[in-house]
Amino acid sequence: MGPLAGVRIVELAGIGPGPVAAMLLADLGATVIRVDRKEPSGNGLPRPIEYDVALRNRKSIRVDLKDPAGRELVLDLVEKADALIEGFRPGVTERLGLGPDACMTRNFRLVYGRVTGWGQDGPLAQNAGHDLNYIAVTGVLNAIGPRGEAPSIPLNVIGDYAGGSLYLALGLLAGIFEARASGVGQVVDTAIVDGVASLMTVLVGLREAGMMNAERGSNMLDSGAHFYQVYECADGKYLSVAPIEKKFYLQLLERLDIDPASLGSQMDARKWSRAREILAARFRTKPRGEWLALFEGTDACVSPVLDLQEAYEHPHMKERGTFIDVAGVMQPAPAPRFSRTKLATPRPPAELSTENARAALDGWLPEAKVAALADAGAFE
Repeated sequence: MGPLAGVRIVELAGIGPGPVAAMLLADLGATVIRVDRKEPSGNGLPRPIEYDVALRNRKSIRVDLKDPAGRELVLDLVEKADALIEGFRPGVTERLGLGPDACMTRNFRLVYGRVTGWGQDGPLAQNAGHDLNYIAVTGVLNAIGPRGEAPSIPLNVIGDYAGGSLYLALGLLAGIFEARASGVGQVVDTAIVDGVASLMTVLVGLREAGMMNAERGSNMLDSGAHFYQVYECADGKYLSVAPIEKKFYLQLLERLDIDPASLGSQMDARKWSRAREILAARFRTKPRGEWLALFEGTDACVSPVLDLQEAYEHPHMKERGTFIDVAGVMQPAPAPRFSRTKLATPRPPAELSTENARAALDGWLPEAKVAALADAGAFE
């Protein structure tokens, strides 16, 4: 099921953006086999398998990539695949005998997807790093946070998953599409720094046009404006307020019982600090629930700031099924949605076992070949 039914992908196990990209493609119907390490790498955040939900919708095998039998097994899988995902430092898969040349010799239509923080070349290519480092050097981190304070540390969504996973998945799909037309594969070099910079395209344009200040917390979308802000309510809970358009802004002020003239022109940045103080004082007079009732049915662009448990129970999220229960574990549903090629309910992550490994190889290799590889100790 799903629009990617029939697409086959080999995932060389890693952490961060690679597994999430594999999950996204598997959610859309691709058949993904995860080639895991025989021994844990010690990287990432170890947890019980059922809670490592980014591993859903695919089966795994344990393979020693340094063993010739294990390497041969991976190359056998590559022969059947449309694409491969790897997230090692540059040069690692080449030293293992599983680099692009070795794999594409076995399957010249293969799209070889590589995801790293810094990319396959450049002065930092061999350096270790994490999301925070990547968004720091691309100018994103410096732009996040209140005026006059240190940059705020966001979750690792911007770099690892938006700049990494999504661009890797997009690159693989584009590569597969092209390979089916040309008959020849290619390497997709996904650098998180490149993806993050690409996500900043609109804001970079504004900065170059002189329409965005370098000082964080002084612009419309970075907490500088009173009408694009988070406000605390009387009960200590928060509301997000974002009526950028004037007609929506006026609805906000009407429900707050504030005369627009008392705040000055909406887009006059010189007035924003004082206006923010006025709105903050007003929002502190009622608990969040009362404000939500007051704004219900308006276009004032006011929404509650929810924790995850509250998000699970939000009426809109519940009706759309944005979060779902899979084998007793709550998690986001596959996205996006398709009118005809419906997406299946995700399968929970599979335990690493010999039985599951044999099941993972079913449909990839002949049964006799799997038996021979098992006898040779190519997988566990």
